[in-house]
Amino acid sequence: MSTDNNALVVFQGKEIRRRWHDERWYFSVIDIIAVLTESTVPRRYWSDLKIKLSDEGFELYEKIVQLKLPSADGKKYETDCADTEVMFRIIQSIPSPKAEPFKRWLAKVGYERVQEIENPEIAMRRMRELYRSKGYSEDWVEKRVRGIAIRDELTNEWQKRGVKEEREYAILTAEISKATFGLTPSEYKKIKGLQRENLRDHMTDLELIFNMLGERATTAIAQSKNAQGFGENKDVAHRGGNVAGDARKKLEQETGEKVVTPENYLQEPERVKRLSHKKK
Repeated sequence: MSTDNNALVVFQGKEIRRRWHDERWYFSVIDIIAVLTESTVPRRYWSDLKIKLSDEGFELYEKIVQLKLPSADGKKYETDCADTEVMFRIIQSIPSPKAEPFKRWLAKVGYERVQEIENPEIAMRRMRELYRSKGYSEDWVEKRVRGIAIRDELTNEWQKRGVKEEREYAILTAEISKATFGLTPSEYKKIKGLQRENLRDHMTDLELIFNMLGERATTAIAQSKNAQGFGENKDVAHRGGNVAGDARKKLEQETGEKVVTPENYLQEPERVKRLSHKKK
């Protein structure tokens, strides 16, 4: 399973970005400071804390890693990150009533990743539980989980065919989306009023279905044509997206309704349930 699908974890309702790197989780230091201190300027707090830790002899430059994490504008930026061990040391220097429960939580999410590597079914089960806890319907959850599996198959295929860089993955994904929905992911998110949120987590049943069709068709075409390198796979991405795009247009002609909708799942749980069932 792609670690991108688990790039956000939640502590007491607050999202914390993380990335799997060098066989362990690295967490955004800024996000954790924001949770523990509730500071309106966590970057300034972190800047002051780095000076304090350095004065105490804790050599941060050897332990803090800059990794690209998604920001509010949807782009990825170099962000100060630390693994679980280093985060424990940083947390000790932050006076907060949340420090102890956060340490227990941090140890737990770190250990869960080890379990997930050994048994991917555990990751899938936890994912289902997370979506259910947010109020999504059972049918929607199954589609979302299946969509994640299809996405993983596609990115694995791209990797085998010489597509390596994250930027290239993003371009190919945008190519499929444009051909499927007539929108790039960033344009799509604007219609739904999203910022940092994962677009797929805010798709309706039909949007998920056509998204899956576009990505699965792209995988099938890449395999049948033996597409190699970024250029050939970009052409295949467009063709795969067209398969889903043609089907979407046909459905819209039959129903007189647009598949793409501004509806999202940012609202209260009851609305989440209504939207999950609306397109049945």
